[in-house]
Amino acid sequence: MVEVTLQEARARRSERLEWTLVAIGIAALLAGPFFVYPIFLMKMLCFALFACAFNLLLGYTGLLSFGHAAFFGGAAYFCAHSVKVWGWPPEAGILLGTAGAAVMGLVMGFFAIRRQGIYFAMITLALAQMFFFFCVQAPFTQGEDGIQGVPRGALFGLVDLRDPLNIYYVVLAIFLLGVFAIWRIVNSPFGMILKSIRENEARATSLGYSVANYKLAAFVMSAALSGLAGATKAIVFQFATLTDVTWQMSGEVILMTLLGGIGTMVGPIVGAGLVVGLQNTLATSGFPVTIATGAIFMICVLVFRRGIVGELYARLLRSSGPKS
Repeated sequence: MVEVTLQEARARRSERLEWTLVAIGIAALLAGPFFVYPIFLMKMLCFALFACAFNLLLGYTGLLSFGHAAFFGGAAYFCAHSVKVWGWPPEAGILLGTAGAAVMGLVMGFFAIRRQGIYFAMITLALAQMFFFFCVQAPFTQGEDGIQGVPRGALFGLVDLRDPLNIYYVVLAIFLLGVFAIWRIVNSPFGMILKSIRENEARATSLGYSVANYKLAAFVMSAALSGLAGATKAIVFQFATLTDVTWQMSGEVILMTLLGGIGTMVGPIVGAGLVVGLQNTLATSGFPVTIATGAIFMICVLVFRRGIVGELYARLLRSSGPKS
């Protein structure tokens, strides 16, 4: 009985700590564009949402995908083409990109969830590479040039997205909406079942849950939210290129999630901020970004086994735990 009480107290402390970090983060993001270059912050928000979407699959379902760039970049292409060529408003383009990524997730997930472990990861990588070569050849993607000069337009015909502050707060709203959706999924009965599948798939099956259907649903949700991040990025930077669908992009989102801490809500955001910050800081220095990122990843693996945020949670909970 005492053990259960201690576990509940520790869970409450963890929740309070996470909400404190969230409140500080939201306040910083609201004031951010007045102190930091808005384009940098918007790039960070897009990749942070991408990492959170990936974490929904890896951290809470236990499925490692090497092909999430297909959803991120595919949505960027769908959104950019619909806005530039078809003349759709930006909100419609973002919705199309999100829906397109969800459909891709349904198709890819249907084949991928039939395998487990490294076989699942390899199938996602193979399917993502197939989509990459499709993007190289498809006429609407403009090949290696990509779709450039995408007009930002006006959101709902009212908010001029050409204004840096306007588009920043729109991107911030999309980011917060996406993260809130992930939080609701994780803390719902559906999310509890996903965690049980991650911990012991055989036991979840023995309890009567259709594990394959739950995995597929989680895969589609993760793909759709990744697409939301990719479509938003296409509007912000006004282009979609092959860089967004390469396997390196899938590797980057894995790195962001592992650096921040898998299985936490804040971890992927911190990881994305660290990676994007390094890329922007070292872009003009001449020092290879990949070497710096790899060195930091090695340090985190050796020192922060749970990721930066995961290790922070563990140490704070230990220091605030009951003393014997």
